[in-house]
Amino acid sequence: MKAIAGDRERDRAAPGQAGGIDLADVPEALRQPVAAALAAAGVADGHLALELVEAERIRQLNREHRGRDAPTDVLAFPIDGPGPSAGPRELGDVVICAALCSNLTEAAVHGVLHLCGLDHEADAGEMLALQEKILRAVEPPPPPPPPPPPGPGPGARARDFTLR
Repeated sequence: MKAIAGDRERDRAAPGQAGGIDLADVPEALRQPVAAALAAAGVADGHLALELVEAERIRQLNREHRGRDAPTDVLAFPIDGPGPSAGPRELGDVVICAALCSNLTEAAVHGVLHLCGLDHEADAGEMLALQEKILRAVEPPPPPPPPPPPGPGPGARARDFTLR
């Protein structure tokens, strides 16, 4: 299968390489969550590419590879499986349509977990539970709720107003 995210020669010592993982073809802002997803899935070596595309491009890929003529948020194209590989491991490509995602980090983690062989449509919730665990580790916690508006001071009584 031809790689979807590009055909350029890959420099294995490129920036974005973490240990045996080559993330040079992953947007810098998504490298940390992608690396966390790979580590959580037990993947310690290989190259992965992540491409952000428009809705029409992901619709075309979805139609060609899954027979579904509709845009979607994320697609994963695994290349080398978990066994030995003849050369540097090519994990595959993740393609994301940011316009269709509510959370780009979540889409990246989701796609990477699919590349690693997890499938939420076939498991008993393990993939989505792992995804939530990864997201809690890499995303900042939500901001605290705003404080309540100031009310009457201590000892104040509520008044009953009747409109006439």
